[in-house]
Amino acid sequence: MAPGDETPRASPGALPGGDPDEGPDLVSRALDRSSDGVRVLRRGLARVMPAPLVRGWRALARAVNRQMPKSLFGRSMLIIVLPMVILLAVLAQVFIDRHYELVTRRLSDAVGREVASLVDLIKAAPDDAAIATVDRVATTRLSMTVSFQQGVTFGPPPDPGFSSLLDRTLASSLTRHIAEPVRIDTTSYGSLVEIRVLLRDGLLRIMVPRNFAYASNSHIFIVWMVVTALVLIIISIIFLRNQIRPIQRLAQAAEMVGRGQPPPKDFAPSGAREVRQAAHAFIEMRRRIERQVEQRTTMLAGVSHDLRTILTRFRLELEMLPPGEETEAMRGDVDIMQAMLEAYLAFAQGVADEASVLSDVGDLLGDIEAMMQRAGRIVTVDCPPELAAHLRPLAFRRMIGNLVGNAARFGSRVTVTAARQGDWLTVTVDDDGPGIPEAEREAVFRPFHRLDDARNQDVAGSGLGLAIARDIALSHGGDIRLLSSPIGGLRAQVRLPV
Repeated sequence: MAPGDETPRASPGALPGGDPDEGPDLVSRALDRSSDGVRVLRRGLARVMPAPLVRGWRALARAVNRQMPKSLFGRSMLIIVLPMVILLAVLAQVFIDRHYELVTRRLSDAVGREVASLVDLIKAAPDDAAIATVDRVATTRLSMTVSFQQGVTFGPPPDPGFSSLLDRTLASSLTRHIAEPVRIDTTSYGSLVEIRVLLRDGLLRIMVPRNFAYASNSHIFIVWMVVTALVLIIISIIFLRNQIRPIQRLAQAAEMVGRGQPPPKDFAPSGAREVRQAAHAFIEMRRRIERQVEQRTTMLAGVSHDLRTILTRFRLELEMLPPGEETEAMRGDVDIMQAMLEAYLAFAQGVADEASVLSDVGDLLGDIEAMMQRAGRIVTVDCPPELAAHLRPLAFRRMIGNLVGNAARFGSRVTVTAARQGDWLTVTVDDDGPGIPEAEREAVFRPFHRLDDARNQDVAGSGLGLAIARDIALSHGGDIRLLSSPIGGLRAQVRLPV
């Protein structure tokens, strides 16, 4: 396609003939073009990259996709929470590596200078009185405790344990400012740090508050950051839940309408503008469908009345004619026309007006079994007790009756099995007849389609039995599949949500 032949895209929220402001804005157009560019780039890379690498990348993408949340709420939360977690991790790392370490280094450097000053004063003190004065000044002005022990050495070193940031920075600062041997202990005295300086006459011992050399309140930043993130996530959950609930209610209403049930009474358009537009479109679509069904039903009622009147007239005129072969043939044609008319009306009218109620599946299948026995057919029904589902009883009986009737018409042995599998009701109808070729199993659901070559050419019918059955199954939100039966013929499998 040439660049000038591109068809402009319509905005998902724009209505035909509506406000021109509803069209795509600058941001939407930019995002669309970015998506197109990424798609073109990905396809180009797939063409030039080695095939094993492409397959590995696709396998990895599928594995990651299987682990991703599938619901809109989960994906929205992932979009919000994941960047926030990454941001907090980056901030925490930057704070610890830069701010926290910088503050600790500056505090340790200040302590190193103060301790170096005390060491110089102790070294210059002429007697014990001067040392006591230095101790008093250090205690009152610097909050440090100074003691000098003559003739004492370092002694055994303390357990080094885990080398913390304080150990590294304070030891580096003291080594830089003091020429004499220095040893520190940051673990034995809790909130105090012991600094020992080996002088010529003895050992100088200085006790320094730990928070003088260490940024001890750094956890406050982390706590505030985590608490703020949790508050923001909770607020996001509340807002996202309120935005996604209208979408869930719209999906629930659409599913109920698809099953032939009325939507909830409290269903009303709500939420974001696009969600309200979708809800209004759904309501209008439902009204149009109901109006179309009502018009079709009214028209078919009139057609049924007119055609039945003509058929009744034919019957009366045939009764007035003398008996004979031609008269009997005409009566047979009228009966066939009557049966075909009833089948057409049954297919066209459907069962949309019937309410869905909680029904006992075993009772419905038992009615079908009794009806077939009265017709001289043997049908075996296997249904667990107390199996119930929300169904339209008349429609369900018609659907299963059509399938059982077809099976009994073309086979001598018919079995019906019902079971619940999770949230689905499964009913299978098996026969030992000639079956249907696999290539034709979908075509037989088309109205008026007959497969007499594969079944029985002497059997009359309108070709609407399976079409009516599938229409009923679809109106319940399920479907019908045709499979090979384990008893040699055809299996009709009905799956309906319960």
